Amino acid sequence: MASSLPAPPAPPPASWRSLLPRRPPARRAPLAPRAARSCRYRFRTDDDGVVDVTVTGKEGDGGGYAVAVEVPTRGREGGLVLRAAGSAGEVVPLAPAAGGALAARLSYNGARTPFHVSFLLADAAGAEIRTHRGTSFRVPVGVGRGRPAPLGLSLSVDGAANFALYSKGAKGVVLCLYDGGYGGWDEPALEIELDPYVHRTGDVWHASLESVQGYVSYGFRCGLFGIDRPLLDPYAKVIGDFIPGNSVYDEGVTVPSMRCLASLAKAPTYNWGRDKHPCLPLEKLVVYRANVALFTKDKSSGLPDNVAGTFSGLAAKVEHFRRLGVNAVLLEPVFPFLQEKGPYFPYHFFSPMNLYSSECCSVSAIKSMKDVVKTMHRNGIEVLLEVVFTHTAEGGAGCQMISIRGIDSSSYYLADGVVGCKASVLNCNHPVTQKLILDSLRHWVLDFHVDGFCFINAPFLVRGPGGEGLSRPPLLEAIAFDPVLSQTKIIADPWSPLDISNVQFPFPHWKRWAEMNTRFSIDVRKFLKGEALISDLATRLCGSGDIFSSRGPAFSFNYVSRNSGLTLVDLVSFSSDELASEFSWNCGEEGPSENHAVLQTRQRQIRNFLFVLFVSLGIPVLNMGDECGHSAAGSTSYKDKGSLNWKALKTTFVKEVTGFISFLTALRSRLGDIFQRREFLNLENIHWYGSDLSEPQWEDPTSNFLCMHINAELDENVPDSVRVDLYICFNANEEPVSATLPALAEGSMWLRLVDTSLAFPGFFSSESIPNAHQVSGLSSHQVKAHSCVLFESKRVLS
Repeated sequence: MASSLPAPPAPPPASWRSLLPRRPPARRAPLAPRAARSCRYRFRTDDDGVVDVTVTGKEGDGGGYAVAVEVPTRGREGGLVLRAAGSAGEVVPLAPAAGGALAARLSYNGARTPFHVSFLLADAAGAEIRTHRGTSFRVPVGVGRGRPAPLGLSLSVDGAANFALYSKGAKGVVLCLYDGGYGGWDEPALEIELDPYVHRTGDVWHASLESVQGYVSYGFRCGLFGIDRPLLDPYAKVIGDFIPGNSVYDEGVTVPSMRCLASLAKAPTYNWGRDKHPCLPLEKLVVYRANVALFTKDKSSGLPDNVAGTFSGLAAKVEHFRRLGVNAVLLEPVFPFLQEKGPYFPYHFFSPMNLYSSECCSVSAIKSMKDVVKTMHRNGIEVLLEVVFTHTAEGGAGCQMISIRGIDSSSYYLADGVVGCKASVLNCNHPVTQKLILDSLRHWVLDFHVDGFCFINAPFLVRGPGGEGLSRPPLLEAIAFDPVLSQTKIIADPWSPLDISNVQFPFPHWKRWAEMNTRFSIDVRKFLKGEALISDLATRLCGSGDIFSSRGPAFSFNYVSRNSGLTLVDLVSFSSDELASEFSWNCGEEGPSENHAVLQTRQRQIRNFLFVLFVSLGIPVLNMGDECGHSAAGSTSYKDKGSLNWKALKTTFVKEVTGFISFLTALRSRLGDIFQRREFLNLENIHWYGSDLSEPQWEDPTSNFLCMHINAELDENVPDSVRVDLYICFNANEEPVSATLPALAEGSMWLRLVDTSLAFPGFFSSESIPNAHQVSGLSSHQVKAHSCVLFESKRVLS
């Protein structure tokens, strides 16, 4: 199965040269073994005998190895000779030794490992003696049995390396080492065939090498699916480039092949200094979802070409997050992915995308990403990662054979797949796949200091191997109670990039799992469009108790737009029949408009969306570009999302929007006892009204007006002068509505903080502004069409 191995740089005595392969030696300095060590191998022969071979490392400056061959003499009184496999050159007789055996000793002075000694035996009549499998006796030198754990590559400080790979289906595994020189990428510089009787424990194949000096990368060849080329180690921490390969024929389908090798280099050391996780309480988060490349790729970012669109570019814009009041950045998947399909189709789980670094290599990407995390933490911002563990970019027509698909498809993937994505769906609750996912997540927390994860396509994580729903999915429960992962933010996102679905579903949570709240987005859109029951809006404002009653509002991650579907600007600009499922409204004219009335309504609706997002209980999630009017021209396709235009930040409209977001994040922080809660508001502290303090018309589908009065909760530790009441009006009607404000205690006034119908900059104000609008109790306020108003009670000094 494996080809011959290169000879060590320092040749053995002349009489034994014929026992070594004739391939030209690699040009490297010899490396002596670190200390004397012994490995013993026993071969069964094709004539039912045995051959014992002992490999011993020599001590001393010259180093080298001794290979002792010993054969019991029973039935072999005529003597034996050794001959190099595949050669008719010199033969060496075996001499009588103690214990009634025939023996020979091979000496390799100053030889560099690993290499193989491959030979045949012949009796006095010239008949060849081979192993019981009919092969030559092939003895690895400098190759040990290795350990089955941990999986992947483990490098010791003294240069030794241990390789471990899980493959239940492979009949044999070959470890291929590359030097980047002789033979290039097409031919390994060294191949080591792992003996299933020596290098296999259970379903894990493993081997140790005393040194990998001079080699730069490696892969495993398992022979499955007719793939006779190395595959990427699923546990590799440093990987190479994506290289096109030959197509393979898999179950009647021609599959285009890609290859990527793992690096033998250690991940670069990194000085974290005094970095530590911000450990923000869940309820205090304000999240910004971003794509690493698209965030700064546009020339308007003002960054150098080698920085734009990279992790370094993200770090360079940290002040943008600070100005918005964001304290958590949710990054779209940063795992290596197939560029043709996008970041939601990964092919590896232990390294960041090479293209997200200035040097477009794995080592640079690792350092750059750690720089981002360190920069964000220094500014009090947490880093959350979207992760995809339900499918990969491998398998099926149009996909690739890169790693686990060719290593052990039957264990890692669902046998029958699912409709439309045949072999790419991972069997997440299989013990082996579960271990891969848990090891990956811990790696990102411990090595990259990541603060949490958002699991895309979460409904698939609940499925068993037959596609059935599991009440207690092992993977999700393991994550919830893992000593490392349970200390991070763990969020389930129902959006599926496989079938572009986005439906809320009952999710097992153990009071640890939060969720992206799809119902929030739908109900808020429908209300502002004038098509929802006001009871649906009330439910979302109060933290979506219909979904999170057993957890609390802090587990609801609310959003009005996301990276799939319409952007915030497009939500108020496009509403064709094809966009019916988006519940959008074009405000009177489809697409771009110069109509002043249409533009005013659109601006008002954008303020309304942001306002409802931030005054609702739960975690507000901003989508990249919504703060600066980013548009995809009405497209809902993820592929049509363009880069952020940083020049837009200088326009009056964007200054208005970003200023409003900053105000709302500050308001949430100041009124944290109301908006940043682990528990739901007490029923006695919430009162709902119609326009004249009457009961809201809950069941009337034509009712589009609602007022919410939040009374300050009594707290002995908080003085009366600090307690506030809030009165919030929501009007989705085409006409203005006159709202009556409740009476306040003597000495208090209503202070209007927000009125989204007003022109910039007057539509929001802080209580520190002396001319802020004040009204007395029992006064009426006209809430304009398609607008929201927020009042806060204020003590008036006598």
